[in-house]
Amino acid sequence: MAATLKRGDLVRAVRDKLEDSVEAKASDTRFPPYLFESQGEILETRDDYALVMFGKVPTPNIWLRLDQLEKFE
Repeated sequence: MAATLKRGDLVRAVRDKLEDSVEAKASDTRFPPYLFESQGEILETRDDYALVMFGKVPTPNIWLRLDQLEKFE
């Protein structure tokens, strides 16, 4: 699934994959609910990562691995 994500897709984070990741262990593990509940838009992809903008809340864009994302439906 992750390979099919591209710029402009609407996505959300997958809780299980994000909470057990190396990135989560290296920082604060209290993820805000909007990562999992609201839609974000992929602004750019680079290698295995996507820059995601969650537009409904005033937050900075965030880089997440493509396998930590799923299409928002």
